[in-house]
Amino acid sequence: MDPQPHGTLVRTSDGVDLRITRAFDAPIDDIWASITESDRTAAWFGPWEGEPGAGNTIRVQMSFEDEAPWSEMRIDACEPPRHLALSTSDDAGAWRLSADLHEKGGTTEVILTHHDIARSAVSEVGPGWEYYLDMLVAARDARPLPEFADYFPSQAGYYRDLAAGLG
Repeated sequence: MDPQPHGTLVRTSDGVDLRITRAFDAPIDDIWASITESDRTAAWFGPWEGEPGAGNTIRVQMSFEDEAPWSEMRIDACEPPRHLALSTSDDAGAWRLSADLHEKGGTTEVILTHHDIARSAVSEVGPGWEYYLDMLVAARDARPLPEFADYFPSQAGYYRDLAAGLG
């Protein structure tokens, strides 16, 4: 498998955002459930536990990472079925993420944004999010899950070039 990277970098008032989009032939409510219900996130990212809702903190298991660690994530915004924003801080640093969903003509687009990403991290983080979004696609389609080795380091150059292109 040779997955192609699709991410873009966008300058913002806070710095640089990484955005990656996937489209699904499914209603928005079904896609929302795939990214917010623990039994469904378990298939492509990992399960979570805790009380859902803006302002709450949940525990998320990174099931497809080495040793499947658990980490805490704060739900910064939850506006079903269109917007979810999360933040986390761990040994890898502080991350702010959001997912925005839009439906048109039976197709739902998911835009994953990693906010205020350090340019030095883009070449590692970009391939990781490509992998996880393709995991979501495969899990929804009941296809075999992709291998991370197909994303990193092969996509690192694409993302390194994106970061360098910002000047």
